[in-house]
Amino acid sequence: MAHHSSNAHLLTPEEVPTLLQPVIVGGDILAYSYVRELNRAYGITNCIVLATQDIKMLSSSKFTDYRITPGAGEPEPLLCALEALAEEIHAQNPRKQLLVLGCDDRHSRMLSAGKPRLEAAGYVVPYIDFDLLDEITQKRRFYELCEELEIPYPKTWYFACDETGPDELPVEDFAYPLIAKPSNSAQFQFAHIDGWRKIYEIDTPEEMQQVWQSIKRSDYNNLLVIQDFIPGDDDAICTLTTFSDETGTMHVVSGGVVCLQDHDPTALGNPVAIMLKKNPQIIADAAKFLKRVEYRGFANFDIKYDCRDGSYRFFEVNTRCGRNTYYMSIGGQNFTELIVKEFITGEAYEDKEAYAPYLYSCVPAYVLKRSIKDEQLLATVLSTFKATPEPYPLHYKADSFVHNHWAKIMLINQIRKFKRFYWDTDGKQLK
Repeated sequence: MAHHSSNAHLLTPEEVPTLLQPVIVGGDILAYSYVRELNRAYGITNCIVLATQDIKMLSSSKFTDYRITPGAGEPEPLLCALEALAEEIHAQNPRKQLLVLGCDDRHSRMLSAGKPRLEAAGYVVPYIDFDLLDEITQKRRFYELCEELEIPYPKTWYFACDETGPDELPVEDFAYPLIAKPSNSAQFQFAHIDGWRKIYEIDTPEEMQQVWQSIKRSDYNNLLVIQDFIPGDDDAICTLTTFSDETGTMHVVSGGVVCLQDHDPTALGNPVAIMLKKNPQIIADAAKFLKRVEYRGFANFDIKYDCRDGSYRFFEVNTRCGRNTYYMSIGGQNFTELIVKEFITGEAYEDKEAYAPYLYSCVPAYVLKRSIKDEQLLATVLSTFKATPEPYPLHYKADSFVHNHWAKIMLINQIRKFKRFYWDTDGKQLK
C-alpha cells in the first residue's frame, strides 16, 4: 500500500534536484551514504557537510561542499553555524529548501533539541520531538516500554552515578562476564572518564569495582546500566532499521545479521559487515514499539539472539538512521528517498521490506576470512559478498577519482585495525 505524508508539500518532486539543499552534520560513513544516495536518487550534487575535521573521503567528493566547523560537536555553536548557513543560502536563493541530517546519537539529540530554532531558520528537521527522544533513549524507560509491550530485553540493573549512588557496587552479586554501559550514551560521549569506553565488557568483580569508581568520580551524572551478558558471537547480533509515518505506523523495514563488528574500543559495536536477512519476529516487535510511542521517521534497533531461550532481546533504539543504513539501499529501497517523500514532497511511497540477499561490508574479504570463525557462515558471507553490486558504501563510481582513492585507503586500513584490536588480542577487548 502506498503511504502519503500528511503535511509535507514544501517542494514538488521536479524541484527537488535543484531546490533541495541537504546540510549534513558529521563526517562518518553515514554522512557519505546520504551524499551518494541523494545523488543516486535525485542527482543532487552539492550536499553541504559540516564537520570538525578534514575527513578526506568526504572533502574530496565532487558532490560535497565541505566546511570545517570547529563547534559542530557542541549544541550552541552547531545551532549558530546552522542559522548563519541558512541566512547565507537564502540570501543567494530564497527558494532553497534546507534539510538538516545528522550522523550519530549526539547529532540527533542536538538537532531534535534545537528543532524550534532550526525550523524558524527554514530547516526541515526529520527527527522526533525532543521530549519523546529523551524519553525512549534512556535505557530504563526503553526497557519499561519493552516490558509493557512484551518485547524481550536483557536482565538489567541500574545505579545512579551522581552523589545519590553507592560508593561501592555489590559486585559479588553479579554473574560474570557482564556488560556495563551508560543509560544515556549521548551524555556519556561528552563526559571526562579515566579509561573511557563506549561499552565495558567486564570479566571480574574487581574490574567492575574499578570501572564504577572511574565513572562515579567523573562528570557523568546519569545512570550506569549493568546487564546480563548474552552469549554468542557477532553473528548473534541483529540490526533493524525502520521508517514510520506520523501515526507511528511502520511502512519500510530492512535489517540483517551482524557478521562482524568493529573491535576498536572507540567504535566498539559498530557493525562492519551485515548480511541482509528478514526476521518476522523482530519486525513485529519493532512495529509494536513504534506504534505505541507514535514514532515518525527513521529508527534503528539493536537486538541480540539469546540461544538460552530462543528469544530476540532488544537492547536499545537509536532515534535516527544507523551508521549502516546504506544497507536498506542495498536491500532495494534508497533510504534518502523516504526522508524526502515523508518530509519534503509529501509523495506516496510503497510499503516495503528491503531484504535483497546481499551483504553490506566496510572491510575487505581478507578481514572477513580472518575474523569470522564459523566456516559455514563465512562461506555464505563470501558468496553473498561476491554477488552484491555495491557492498561498500564509500565506493561510488559516479564520484571523483580522489574520493574513491580515499575510500580504498580506508578499506585497506581495516586490515591494520583488525590486526591490532582483534587478531593480536585473541578477540579480547583492548582495555
